Amino acid sequence: MELFDSHCHLDPMRYGDELPAVIARARHAGLAGMVVIGTRATDSEAAAALAAVEPGLFATAGIHPNDVHEADATEWDRVARLAASGRVAGIGETGLDWYRDAAPRELQREFFDRHVRLAQRLGLPLVVHTRESVRDVLDAIRGALARGPLVTVLHAFTGTAAEAAEALELGCWLGFAGMVTFRSSGTLREVAARVPEDRLLIETDSPFLSPEPLRGRRNEPAHVIHTARCLAIARGVALEVLAAATTANARRVFGGPTRH
Repeated sequence: MELFDSHCHLDPMRYGDELPAVIARARHAGLAGMVVIGTRATDSEAAAALAAVEPGLFATAGIHPNDVHEADATEWDRVARLAASGRVAGIGETGLDWYRDAAPRELQREFFDRHVRLAQRLGLPLVVHTRESVRDVLDAIRGALARGPLVTVLHAFTGTAAEAAEALELGCWLGFAGMVTFRSSGTLREVAARVPEDRLLIETDSPFLSPEPLRGRRNEPAHVIHTARCLAIARGVALEVLAAATTANARRVFGGPTRH
């Protein structure tokens, strides 16, 4: 059985000297692929370097919405150059975060638009953060689609059934992380159960969002099995079926012949 973690943060800043062991544990757990997400120029470059030497790893390049107020023109230029270099499989993590107020909303919107246009220009998938901002993100995606094609992944999705339906209508893939396993997340599991099989992704958001029964511990890609098992139960399918579908979907989004 193969699994694919469609969103993780693997870099020395977060795992230090343990990174090789983290990757080894992921492979032992059956992970055929991992998408290593960039949140600033430096970790985007580190993700691309890691993906270049580790089979099955894919990198993205972007600046997280909570950090855009700290990014200068030079940093954005580094992200854009990396994105155009052919060394990454996606753009982001970008998006909007209305939960935290570190970065002004208009600046978040400006950088989100930059990432959207970069993804469209390069034909790369866009990885989007939507904390308490799904409505505004969907409006932005709808506007972008009026210009041309855009492949979008809404990562760590926690929206409503109506928001999920609208996202699917816009052609988005929905990624579910450890929150879907929480005892209090029955409604989110119901949403995830209705997502078409060919639009479903699983992720860890490592080292964050550890699933049950590992809450309170540092997360890592090997733990994606808990999210996969939870979603398989919620959807009434065998774990192997869920794993195969989400792995195929992640490869379709990030691992196609033009993506690596």
